[in-house]
Amino acid sequence: MLANITRVKDPRIREYIMPSRIVWKSDNIDSKIESDHLLLENRDGQVLINPEEAVCFYNQGRPASILLDFGIELHGGVQISIWNCVRKNELLKTAKVRVRFGESAMEAMSDIGGETNATNDHAMRDQVLDISFLGANEIGCTGFRFVRIDLLEEDCMMQIKSIRAVFLHRGLEYKGSFKSSDPLLNRIWETGAYTVYLNMQDYLWDGIKRDRMIWIGDMHPETSTIQAVFGEHEIVPASLDYVRDRTELPEWMNTFPSYSAWWIIIQHDWYMQNGDLDYLKQQKGYLISLLDQLGEYIQEDGTNTAPNPFLDWPSSDNQEGVMAGIHALFTLAIEKGGNLCQYLGEKEAVSRCHQYEAKLRQQRPWHANSKQAAALLALANIMDKEDANKKVLAVDGSRGVSTFYGFYMLQARAEAGDIQGSLECIREYWGGMLKLGATTFWEDFNIQWLENASRIDELTPPGMVDVHGTYGDYCYEGYRHSLCHGWASGPTAWLSRYVLGIEIVEAGCKKVKINPQLGDLEWVEGQYPTPYGNISVKHVKQGNGSVHTTINAPVEIMIERH
Repeated sequence: MLANITRVKDPRIREYIMPSRIVWKSDNIDSKIESDHLLLENRDGQVLINPEEAVCFYNQGRPASILLDFGIELHGGVQISIWNCVRKNELLKTAKVRVRFGESAMEAMSDIGGETNATNDHAMRDQVLDISFLGANEIGCTGFRFVRIDLLEEDCMMQIKSIRAVFLHRGLEYKGSFKSSDPLLNRIWETGAYTVYLNMQDYLWDGIKRDRMIWIGDMHPETSTIQAVFGEHEIVPASLDYVRDRTELPEWMNTFPSYSAWWIIIQHDWYMQNGDLDYLKQQKGYLISLLDQLGEYIQEDGTNTAPNPFLDWPSSDNQEGVMAGIHALFTLAIEKGGNLCQYLGEKEAVSRCHQYEAKLRQQRPWHANSKQAAALLALANIMDKEDANKKVLAVDGSRGVSTFYGFYMLQARAEAGDIQGSLECIREYWGGMLKLGATTFWEDFNIQWLENASRIDELTPPGMVDVHGTYGDYCYEGYRHSLCHGWASGPTAWLSRYVLGIEIVEAGCKKVKINPQLGDLEWVEGQYPTPYGNISVKHVKQGNGSVHTTINAPVEIMIERH
């Protein structure tokens, strides 16, 4: 019967998650909930005609309300299984409820608008609807950890069997791993991996509550994390191609020339990891045309005149720094794009890329005290790496770090030999989010937000700051701020690259250098996925400060020890 029906199989799986705790509930003469502890039991969503032990919501003039914590950030919705809704001994077939999702407890308690800027942007997270008796009602598709449910139907008693989160995800096995003598770093690696994992939905998104879209620049930390955790996965080329096919040249991806440059860099890094020449050949026409389009904006003296310059939001007010960073980003993209043209055997395109790069390298723009700019200038070998670290990146610790470009700041510091400073930055900055109850990393974070801040998994006590509703900037003020943003996952990829020491030397992981840098760690071990299987390494610091390394790698890979 389905033969003539157009069908697309959902690549995701569904799982039901029980609440881990009840954060708050209404409890007064007009509004109460009885037997709510049953919501924490492992109950299914199937109901029969006769109620068993029921959780009873009573609206006797005011909404009966409860705030549930599912223990971890999830993508999906909620299922409410109901036996009966009764008013004055009369059965109601439907009852009106309000369902609010929140990435923080306070967001789930909020109303749309106001100073805290709660929204329904990109996904409905606050809605009033009728739900049916004798059924399992599914509501919502968003990013959340907390759900508040209000029975709005007046003079009504509702008998509920279960309230479960419906968790939509890819069901993937983690191939890569990272464990060390520092539990905090281990947790940060896992949190970055999980942040990206949640964003691997139909395509690779940047956020599961807001920004449920493919942003090419934002993808680079995500694809770097995917390489370290999952290896090759179809979602990356599918997402790259989706935007490519909808960005006809001379348009720019996501309207930013910088994001078109990031597309080239991702293509390069993906090819180095996976060595899929057939896929690279599919990019040839667009890639070469895009490189030449970038070249059109490079003047003879090396200045770059591309429109709409953008790195990330926190750097936006420092336009001199933004222009310096864009200059470095174009240099990196054209250098890597030239390498791809070399792999494709396109000698003329390689020659043009060398010309574009030579023009750009005539200019050595000032970083303007922007850590974003200094990081890219160092990585592009335009600014001395040690100077960039000493004069800009290491100044004031984690102040001036951003969740997106923090990845490149860490890379530049590592390339300058400052592994210890990088580890301290990761612990302070990304660890700061964990201190506030994060289970995924956020769209933005400022180390100053820690002062007198309440955790996101509690209702803000008097005299403390609601970090989610109070802070944010640009397009992510208040509760609009995403608390699960893939561009913040950089430490996961960084720890695998610089601490485990996995450096890809030849395309397709045919040759890999192992160069562990432990900083103050006593030991580290982990796995890194390749097209031939996992590389396993263990590094143990010896009494004399040297590091003893054990490597187990597929026979197809040539291992170069540092």
